Amino acid sequence: MTEAVVFDLDGVLLDTEELWDEARRLLAEERGARWPDDAQRVTMGMSSPEWSRYMHDVIGLAESPEEISAEVVRRLEALYRERLPLVPGALDAVGRIGARWPLGIASSSNRPLIDLFLELTGAGETFRATVSSEEVERGKPAPDVYLEAARRLGVDPGSCVAIEDSENGIRSASAAGMRVVAIPNRVFTPSDEALSLADAVPASLDELTPELIESF
Repeated sequence: MTEAVVFDLDGVLLDTEELWDEARRLLAEERGARWPDDAQRVTMGMSSPEWSRYMHDVIGLAESPEEISAEVVRRLEALYRERLPLVPGALDAVGRIGARWPLGIASSSNRPLIDLFLELTGAGETFRATVSSEEVERGKPAPDVYLEAARRLGVDPGSCVAIEDSENGIRSASAAGMRVVAIPNRVFTPSDEALSLADAVPASLDELTPELIESF
C-alpha cells in the first residue's frame, strides 16, 4: 500500500536539466576550461559536493568545490527569480497527488534552490519533507537521498512511490526499494535498462494520477 509519494525536482517539476548544464558549461568556459560533451550525463544526479569536485578535479577549475557550487547556485537562483521554469502541469500534478498522499522531494539540487522553488510556488506546506543530496553521504544513483526522504516522512521506503525522469534518479529510487514512476527526460533520455526498473512510464505529468499510482 502506498503511504507517501516522493518527487524528484529537476526534470520532473522544473525543466532545469539544460539550465544546469548551461550554467556549469559557461562557468567552465569563462575559466578557460573545456566542458566535455558527456559532462551532463556524468554529473546528472550527482550531489553538489560531487559535481563541484568533478569540476575542480576533472574539468580543472581553480576555485574550491565550495566556491564552484556557490557560483552555479547563484546563477540558477537569478534565473529562477526571473522566470521559474516549471514543467507544464507540475503544480496540478502535485495538487492531485498531494490530495491523496503525503509528499516529499528528493533532489540533487542544492538546498537553497529547493527552498526557492517552494517559496516561488507557495508549495512549502504541500511537501512534508524535502531532501537535498548535499545533505546525505552519496548522490544519485545511490539510494541515500530517497532513503532519507522516507525517514523524514516517517514511512518505510517500500511503501513509497518515487516520481523520476533520469537514469540515475530511477536507479536511486529503485535501489531505495521504492516503486518508481518514470517520466523520461526529453533531452537526457534514460536507457531502456533503467526504464525497465520503473513500474509505470507515463508520457507526461498529465498522466500522473492517483489511479495510476494505485494500479501497481
